[in-house]
Amino acid sequence: MYTAAEERDFVRDYLGPTLAKNGLGDLKLMIWDHNRGIMYQRAEVVYDDPAASKYVYGMAFHYYVGAHYDNVRLVHDAFPDKALIYTEAGMGGSWETGVHVAKNMIMDLNNWTNGWTYWNFLLDENRGPRHAGGYISGPGRTNIACVDTNTGELTFNPPFYFFGHFSKFIKPGAKRIVCTSNSDDFLATAFINPNEDVAVVILNESTADRIFQLWREGEVIRYIAPPRSLVTITL
Repeated sequence: MYTAAEERDFVRDYLGPTLAKNGLGDLKLMIWDHNRGIMYQRAEVVYDDPAASKYVYGMAFHYYVGAHYDNVRLVHDAFPDKALIYTEAGMGGSWETGVHVAKNMIMDLNNWTNGWTYWNFLLDENRGPRHAGGYISGPGRTNIACVDTNTGELTFNPPFYFFGHFSKFIKPGAKRIVCTSNSDDFLATAFINPNEDVAVVILNESTADRIFQLWREGEVIRYIAPPRSLVTITL
């Protein structure tokens, strides 16, 4: 893996100029593409060099090895003109994975992340194709949909439906708006879409039903969120 200085120098002296010279300067070049833990330190080294920073659209990051959501916000606060794109979430295909993914999506979006990508979307029954070969057992490993190449059967794993709460109701061009919760295991994020519809995505991390009230401009919506569930309310 490149050090931050090596990545900066490679972008500044080689990759950036080569893309520009060959008519590819409009490509959106992302740096880092690793975990949140030291993303601020990596961003600082590259972005503080104007000759390198001019080629970089933003920073890609992952959620492995701890939460570190504050680091996402720190990068935004220091470099607000740079995009933040979550680019990899590879785990199992269980319901609990869906809950974990939803929490990460809400927390990242609430800390200025511009986009979020699951990895992978569609794999076969052997978790392939993949360049490493081999076989990893277990249904729905690291994918949200699985196709059986023998029967053609397509299976959508729980993370598919969790992910859909965001991708279906939060439209391209949506802007995040203020939304707060008074509980650490009851999370929410809210966006206003280009057509001015509002989407509120709510995660109940607890193991019990949660009765909640959604307040907006003096109006109240009362709802019961089942345990370990994701709920979307559109206004």
